[in-house]
Amino acid sequence: MSYVKFKEVTKHFDFSKAFHREELPGYIKHYVPEDENLLVAYKTSRDHGVFTDQKMVLFDHVNARESYKQIYTIPYTSISMLSITFGDRSAELNFYLECGMPLKLRFIDMEPRDKVRLRLLYTCINRVVNGQECLENDIDRLKNDEVGIA
Repeated sequence: MSYVKFKEVTKHFDFSKAFHREELPGYIKHYVPEDENLLVAYKTSRDHGVFTDQKMVLFDHVNARESYKQIYTIPYTSISMLSITFGDRSAELNFYLECGMPLKLRFIDMEPRDKVRLRLLYTCINRVVNGQECLENDIDRLKNDEVGIA
């Protein structure tokens, strides 16, 4: 019997700010094809996460002294289980990929508006995981950053 130990892709992603597509660094735009809807982008002090209607792309700056980074492209169709947990000013998205690898994304310093944005994103991802399409209304709200509290 053999055991495979997967490195979690998690410890380095404490997203603290959503930002607009106009603010995206040029190299990130190459990972979002024109036929995909860019829903939301997040960043940490050094990392980025981009979410489209079909996949997430995570940019992990591994070593602060070098310009070494890992880029993870994860299609939503490769997710077998997902959950979301909300705290007072934080939230956490947990994924298990079909290969068995866990993925945890933490969101910190959240305002109520940020929680609405994350709930809409989670809803879109969940629909794709379950073989459905994202709702156009949710896509439009995320793309246009219309996530005010009703």
